[in-house]
Amino acid sequence: MKGLSKDSASWHEVGEEGDAQRVDNYLTRLLKGVPKSHVYRILRSGEVRVNSKRVGPDHRLKLGDRLRMPPIQTAKPPAPAAPAPNGRSRFTGRILFEDDALLVIDKPAGTAVHGGSGVSSGVIEQLRQERPDARFLELVHRLDRDTSGVLMLAKKRSALTELHRQLREGGAHKLYLTLAKGRWSDAKRSVKLALHKYVLASGERRVRVQDDGQASQTIFRLQRAWPDFSLLEAELKTGRTHQIRVHLAHLGHPIAGDDKYGDFELNKALGRQGLKRMFLHAFKLTIQHPSSGEPATFEAPLPADLAAFLARLDTVDAGAV
Repeated sequence: MKGLSKDSASWHEVGEEGDAQRVDNYLTRLLKGVPKSHVYRILRSGEVRVNSKRVGPDHRLKLGDRLRMPPIQTAKPPAPAAPAPNGRSRFTGRILFEDDALLVIDKPAGTAVHGGSGVSSGVIEQLRQERPDARFLELVHRLDRDTSGVLMLAKKRSALTELHRQLREGGAHKLYLTLAKGRWSDAKRSVKLALHKYVLASGERRVRVQDDGQASQTIFRLQRAWPDFSLLEAELKTGRTHQIRVHLAHLGHPIAGDDKYGDFELNKALGRQGLKRMFLHAFKLTIQHPSSGEPATFEAPLPADLAAFLARLDTVDAGAV
C-alpha cells in the first residue's frame, strides 16, 4: 500500500486477511492511530471508495478489491499495552473451546462484539490486543451487546468461509433461552414473520415486522411458565438482526428487560427486582467442525444473574410448572 499522508489519497488492494471483512473493521486495523469516529466519518461522507463506489460501514470486502482512502494524517501508533496483572485476560468472558481453526467463547452481557457506534472496543478488539501474534482472527457471527452466550471466532480464513457457508445454508443449529412477558400458550410454535430494517431519525437501527421484509423463522419451545412470565427456548432457522426480540414483541410477549422492543414500565419494575438487563442467552450452538467435518456442540450455562432471577420467580410464584 502507498504510504498515507495528508497530501494525497491512497489506494490499497485487499489481501486474503481482508476477504469478507467489514470495511469499517478493516480500516480501523489499517489506519492505526486514527480515531474510529474519523473512520466512520469518511465512510459516511463517501470519501472511502471500494472499486470506485461508495460503501457503508457494513460493506463486506472481497479479495482483490481496490480501496481508495482520502488524505489522512495518522498518529504515532500507541505503545503496546502492558500485560494484565497476574496474566489475567482483559477479555472478561470465558473460553469454551479453542484449536488451530476455531475459538468459541461465552460472551458476557453488556459487551459489544466489535467497536463502533459509540463503543470504543468490543470482543474482537480485546482478543486481538491480547493475541498480537495471531495472523487471523475474525468474528463468525454476532450477538447483540446485551445478549450473552456462545460466540464463535475463526482463526483461519478457510474456517471462516466454511462456517459462513453453514450459517447461510442452515447447517448451524443455534438455541437461545429467553424470558418472555405473559403466559405462552403452546408447547411448540413456529413463527414466520418477515423483518424489515430501518433507521430512526437519531441514526439508531431498528427492525419491525413487515410483509416485504426478509423471510425469518424462529421455533419457540416452552420450558417453564409462571403466571406473568414464560421461559422459552428459541431456535433460529434464520439469523436476522434482532429476530427473536422482534418476533416476540410482535406477538405480545416482549423479552423481559429488552430496552428496544420491550415493555418499558415492566422493565423498570424488573430492574428493582434484580433483572438489570435483557433476558436473552445463546446457550447452545452445534456445527460441523470446519477442519474435521465432525459435529461439534458448544454450550454456555445460564449466567448467574439470569438464574437468580428465575429462582426469585420460583420463590414468588411457587406454582411454577
